[in-house]
Amino acid sequence: MTDDNVSQESLSEADRTRNRFSTYGNTLGEAGYKDAADAGNKNDFLATSGETIALSPGANGFDEIYVGCAWHLRNLKDTSFFGKLFGRTRQAGVDLDLGCLYELQDGTRGALQALGEEDGNFDTAPFIRLSHDERSGAAEGDDEFMRINGQQWRNIKRVVVYAYIYEGAADWSRVRPEIHVRIPGHNSMSVKPKAHLQNLAVVAIALLENVRDGFKMTNLTEYFPGQAEMDRAYGFGLQWDDGLKTAQAS
Repeated sequence: MTDDNVSQESLSEADRTRNRFSTYGNTLGEAGYKDAADAGNKNDFLATSGETIALSPGANGFDEIYVGCAWHLRNLKDTSFFGKLFGRTRQAGVDLDLGCLYELQDGTRGALQALGEEDGNFDTAPFIRLSHDERSGAAEGDDEFMRINGQQWRNIKRVVVYAYIYEGAADWSRVRPEIHVRIPGHNSMSVKPKAHLQNLAVVAIALLENVRDGFKMTNLTEYFPGQAEMDRAYGFGLQWDDGLKTAQAS
């Protein structure tokens, strides 16, 4: 669909209501879930929800910004007769995917995710390209990744990086996602969500923001029933249908 399918009224409503739905803007909302008791592991980088780091661009700006996502599927007890008898385990049957919400400096807003086959583009707007080429979580290293054109970072306002369980029980205690952000010339940054909640299939992991052309990353770790609720929480104003984005905003 075209940009005309999203009205300025819907965008304004998204901006007005986002603090009701989320901790975004320092309020605890209805649709999103954060575990206030989860202090995280202090040995991890950006271990606590709300923790941030900021990087200054070099003389030539940033090179490619690489966002990799890896997840680890826990082995579950086999509850069948022979499974109990022989103490067998089985791997959790879960299909996890990486996605992002983005807003450009010109006001264009959209989403990239495997569901709906929205891949983006590295060289032209939105200057973000999604891989979505691994579904099992069994591969070594990053299972999926996105590449952000650092030379075009000045044209990007913010990016919300999220993961969602596309297939299988929505139980994050069985799936341990983590993202790594790598920018040449800087130390790697990572976020590992700690609150393992059931029945909410989407987790907003990190917020990447352009602050005076610098790079700011915030640990979000907030769970939602679906993409539409997450969208409302962060005020993007897109239209969704069962997890599929049906219109882009501008």
